[in-house]
Amino acid sequence: MYLRQSKQKRADGRAITYLQLAENVWDASKGRSQAQIVFNCGRADDPEVIERLRRLAKSILRRCSPEAIVADDPGWRLVCAWPYGDVYALQAVWRRLGIDAIVRAQAKGRRFGFEMERALFALVANRACAPASKLYCHEQWLKEDVHIEGTQALALHQLYRAMDFLEANKAAIEQAIFFQVADLLSLDVEIVFYDTTSLHFEIDNEDEGEPDGQMRGSVAAGAKRYVAPRKRGYSKNGRGDAPQIVVGLAVTRDGFPVRHWVFPGNTVDVTTVAQVKEDLKGWQLTRCLFVGDAGMVSQANFQALAKGGGKYLMAMPMRRGDEVTETVLSRPGRYRKIADNLEVKEVIVGDGERRRRYAVCFNPQEAHRQRTYRAERIRELEAELACLADQDEGGHSKRVCALRSSARYGRFLKETKRGLAIDRQAIAELERFDGKFVVHSNDDTLTAEDMALGYKQQQRVEEAWRTMKGGLRMRPVFHWAPHRIHAHIAITVLALLLERVIEHACQDTWRNIRDDLKRIQLAQLSSPNGTAWQVTEPTTEAANRLKALKIKPPPAILKLD
Repeated sequence: MYLRQSKQKRADGRAITYLQLAENVWDASKGRSQAQIVFNCGRADDPEVIERLRRLAKSILRRCSPEAIVADDPGWRLVCAWPYGDVYALQAVWRRLGIDAIVRAQAKGRRFGFEMERALFALVANRACAPASKLYCHEQWLKEDVHIEGTQALALHQLYRAMDFLEANKAAIEQAIFFQVADLLSLDVEIVFYDTTSLHFEIDNEDEGEPDGQMRGSVAAGAKRYVAPRKRGYSKNGRGDAPQIVVGLAVTRDGFPVRHWVFPGNTVDVTTVAQVKEDLKGWQLTRCLFVGDAGMVSQANFQALAKGGGKYLMAMPMRRGDEVTETVLSRPGRYRKIADNLEVKEVIVGDGERRRRYAVCFNPQEAHRQRTYRAERIRELEAELACLADQDEGGHSKRVCALRSSARYGRFLKETKRGLAIDRQAIAELERFDGKFVVHSNDDTLTAEDMALGYKQQQRVEEAWRTMKGGLRMRPVFHWAPHRIHAHIAITVLALLLERVIEHACQDTWRNIRDDLKRIQLAQLSSPNGTAWQVTEPTTEAANRLKALKIKPPPAILKLD
């Protein structure tokens, strides 16, 4: 069956074309096939006729794959095919959260010469689907690997201009997105978890000058250009030899990012809390409980967080010989069992308004693991010391120096007149801390159980760091301009937000969800009558993902030319 054209000449000389559905039927008496009209569609210049044929073509293509059409009809040719489902889902979530409207509102009244919202979405989608450099995103990913509406004509410099725009308007965009997401998803914003990490650069020398945070010049309207952000400092990535920056991130109880900060590489964690508290002050977070790690603990930070009735929950460092080590851990009392891996007891130090509440938490499973690990290290160390004695090695031989400076064995050793020996007193002191951690809060409405469970959820920030460094490949950073460095991190945080929304809806990891959605593909088909962009039928797994996300399946035909 095929579409046939027949022409009729009118008396005034005009030629009218009619469209008909026909099929060839074999006529045995004549020994040849003849065209048989199945249905008269109407005139070819009638818009209603064309619309009926378009709907018919969509219903036919819905039942046929592009490969089948190409195989059956040599007139059809498969030009290209792209994974489409993952980008389609990201774009649907992007619009549901209203990020497209927020970006357009910030760009309103400015003539960029291209669609700013499309450029930013392309950068965020690239970070979520195939994280790579901005050059790769422009030359390979957008041109050959995917098909995103409105991005085909983007130039490389326009992607960089989109980064500059994001950095210049980051504070307003970030706040508007948070309020929108908190309202749509009914986020619990009473508890905000905060932590920092370091990101290294593949360069040899750090930036000159002191990072004073002053603006130097302007690369974009309103852009903040910080001086010398790349400095050597304490590296949490194990790259102490490379210059770095420090990134702070605040997330909600469910792991949704609230806001992020970028600090120079030699910034100490405890010095970042005051700025974080000040920046979140105007965000109207109702009863906000700030949860931080032991690296944030200082008296100045406690005072800054408590100002204005602020509440905090902090993990306390141990092994310092301070109040926590000498008084809190040694206080007798019975633990209350909360779960198989968590027991807790409350300790109050002091009286009246200056009293301090602590929760001592004990994990029996972790304690057993630490004891087993330490016993194995001691056996190894005893064998090493016996080997040194047999070979009569002492003094400052290389093996002795290596053992004393070893992070694995050094804390179990002591120097004696006879040489190295195992420090049993140090081992006994370490046993006091097996499976324990201490948290402190100024919120009297929290029970000891609430304090323990609240801090346990600090792992939400750790999960965010693992995602941003692993799947989103935020490190290493190859940008050198400060505003581009900040924009690179902002794009990664936006990608993390989209991933978290999708993971929360599907109750699975973004990697598994993305692999299922990629089975939905977009094919460009060429025929003698034009070009069609057809979307393949979703597989069962992909359809279930879209259903969980409350996203309608993509239309079978995106465009007909």
